[in-house]
Amino acid sequence: MTYLQLSAVFLAVAALTAVALCVGARRTPHLGALTITAFALFVLTAVFDTIMIATGLFHYAPAHLAGVHIGLAPLEDFAYPLAGVLLLPALWTALRARRSRTTSAAAEERA
Repeated sequence: MTYLQLSAVFLAVAALTAVALCVGARRTPHLGALTITAFALFVLTAVFDTIMIATGLFHYAPAHLAGVHIGLAPLEDFAYPLAGVLLLPALWTALRARRSRTTSAAAEERA
């Protein structure tokens, strides 16, 4: 299995989980905020992965890479920040919706 295949599976699971968490939510994460966050994380990933690879902290087997690099960071490394951008706001949305339902149910019981 190549790193690209592993990243694709990881992103597919993250995207499906994010969609499942946001289904039925009244409020969903704002697309502009997600875009800005993804851009910032991609820049940070490019910079710090390049530094870590250049200093020899880790390396990738070239046979398993797609061959596209940003700095020294392979394209596959950018799947993980993207998964974070998808999953964390979706989880936050789902937890807020659950808390709202619990709070409103408790208020109805008191009334």
